[in-house]
Amino acid sequence: MSVWDILTTYYPAFLSGLKVTLQLCAIIWTAGLILGGALGLAGNKFPKGVGFPSHGFSFLLGGIPLLVFLFWLHYPVQAMFDVVIDPFYTAAFTLSFVNIFAVADIVRGALHDFPKQYLTAARVTGLTRKQTIFKIQLPLILRETIPPLLLLQVAMLHTTLFSSLISVEEIFRVAQRINAQIYRPVEIYTALGFFFLAVCLPVNAFAFWLKKRYTRNLSEQ
Repeated sequence: MSVWDILTTYYPAFLSGLKVTLQLCAIIWTAGLILGGALGLAGNKFPKGVGFPSHGFSFLLGGIPLLVFLFWLHYPVQAMFDVVIDPFYTAAFTLSFVNIFAVADIVRGALHDFPKQYLTAARVTGLTRKQTIFKIQLPLILRETIPPLLLLQVAMLHTTLFSSLISVEEIFRVAQRINAQIYRPVEIYTALGFFFLAVCLPVNAFAFWLKKRYTRNLSEQ
């Protein structure tokens, strides 16, 4: 069977797995960008009360393999509290948790490194605080943060593959089940690779263009 034959024969299963993957991504991306952005803002405004603990926790998470963290929440924690939670929710919570602190680090870093001379120039020219935020700070900070945030969300899409190891029926687990039936690993995983390329390459290209076009050392402007 060719890649095309596999896709046309098993497309209902692939679409079902794709739906679960996209549902996971919707939760992970939404939680990460909204809650992570808010945590980054709070961390910059309250560096000792929020920023330092947040950065420390992010540093701690960076030292734990994501797969270990996922398995830990799925098996021993649930056994410890004698509960059974749907693996989908465990994966969504784990990956969202990691994404929130990663986004917070990016946002907090961009705010912390924002050149103070821009704010001084805004005050000298008579701009109000609101005008300074919306006409100077926000556009420049978005230019700095959007490329790494996009790349981070692509990386989080890739990490959804780990959820298959705790029985989440996302697209990679579906591909594994199909391969177990017909044993055509080259064709099946090639099709899976094309899917991720189709989703990730445009986002990566857009992030690269934004970084090349807008990201620069603002202190030199």
